[in-house]
Amino acid sequence: MFEFKLPSLGADMDEGKLLEWRVKPGDKVKKGQVVAVVDTSKAAVDVEIWQDGTVFELLIEPGTRLPVGSVMATLLEEGESAPTRKPLTARGARKGEARRRATPPAAVAAEVGVAPPAVEPALAGRARVSPAARKRADALGIDIVRVAGSGPGGVVTLADIEHAAATRTVTAVAVPAEVMAARQAEMRRTIAAAMSRSKREIPHYYLFETIPLARASEWLTATNADRPITERILMAALFLKAVAIALKGFPELNGFYRNERFEPADAVHAGVAISLRGGGLVAPALHDVGSKPLPVLMRELSDLVRRTRAGSLRSSEMSDPTITVTNLGEQGVEAVLGVIYPPQVALVGFGRVAPRPVVDEADGILQVVPTVTASLAADHRVSDGHRGALFLGALRELLQHPRDL
Repeated sequence: MFEFKLPSLGADMDEGKLLEWRVKPGDKVKKGQVVAVVDTSKAAVDVEIWQDGTVFELLIEPGTRLPVGSVMATLLEEGESAPTRKPLTARGARKGEARRRATPPAAVAAEVGVAPPAVEPALAGRARVSPAARKRADALGIDIVRVAGSGPGGVVTLADIEHAAATRTVTAVAVPAEVMAARQAEMRRTIAAAMSRSKREIPHYYLFETIPLARASEWLTATNADRPITERILMAALFLKAVAIALKGFPELNGFYRNERFEPADAVHAGVAISLRGGGLVAPALHDVGSKPLPVLMRELSDLVRRTRAGSLRSSEMSDPTITVTNLGEQGVEAVLGVIYPPQVALVGFGRVAPRPVVDEADGILQVVPTVTASLAADHRVSDGHRGALFLGALRELLQHPRDL
C-alpha cells in the first residue's frame, strides 16, 4: 500500500484546499491520471498521481485545507489485496481535520460526493445546488444564483459550474467582489513570500542583449501567410524554442538549487509567466520545449494560456518548471529585470519587439530593423556572467535562423 500526498505545486505553496476528488475507493488509476482538484492561492489545479494502483481509502474531505505533504489517500499497489481492517491514520492532517474510516467503496463514494451527489432541499429564493457544485462555485468565485441548473428540477450541478467558469468571459458571470478581493490578497501574499525568498537567498546577476529580429519577422510572415488565424505561429513560440535549444549548451541555467547544491534538469520545462485577468501571475510549465516542432509548441502555448486563465491547470505544470521565460513586450516595456523563481536558477525575459537602429556587423550599414531586448537573470551560486553572456549570444544567433528552430 502507498500514500498519495498533497504535492507542492510551486515554491510559494504551503497548503491547499481540496475541492474535489476525481476518483473513489475501488477505482484503478494510472500514472499521470488526475485524481483530485486542489485550490492553491493562485488557481484550482488538477492533481495527478505518479504511480499505478487502486484507490483504497480517501482520507480528506472536499473543502478541507491541508498543508503540503499531507496524506490525502491510500492506494493498493498492483496485485496487492485490500486489508480486512484498515487502521485510521492521522498523518499529514491538521489537528481537528475530519478523517475517514475504512468504508465500503459505495458508501464512501456517496459520503464524499464522488458518486451522484445529494441535493440540498429547495429553499425559497435560493438556487438548488449539489454540495460539490457549491464548493466548486465558491472556489471559482461564481455566483450560483446566476447559473442555470441542468439537473433534475433545475438543480445546479458540478458540470453547470464548470461550464459557467469556462464561459464566464462571454456570459459575464459576476464574481463577488469580496471573493475576488480575498483571492487577490492571498495571491499577493504568496507571490511576495516567494519573491522575498528569491531576493534574500539568490545572488542574482543580470545581462541584456539586443537581438535583431528582421529574419525572424520575415520568416513568420511567410510561414503564416497560408495558415488559418487559429494556427499562426507567434514570435513568443520562437523565443521559447530558441531559449530551449540554447540551454542545451548551458545546463547550469536549467534546473534547481536545493540542499546547497545544483541539480541540472534532464529537459527544458519552461515556466511561462502568464498574467491572470483578475490580477496576479502564474508560471506553469510547457514540457520538453526543445523537442517540439514550432506548430505543436504554439498550440500547447495557446492551450496553456487558455487553461491558466480558466483555472484548469495540472499539478505537473505547476510543480516542475526548470526555468522561467517571461515576455512583457505586449505590455510595452523595453526590457525585463526578472526575479528568479526558487528553486530555479535562471529567468529569461523579453521586452517589446520594436524597430530600432542596428549596425549590420557584416557590412557596417546602419539599418532600422525589428529588435527585442532579451535579458537573463541568473543565480551566481551556479553560473557566472561569462557563461550567461555566451548563452545570450547563442540565443541571438539562433533567432537569426528561424527556419532551423
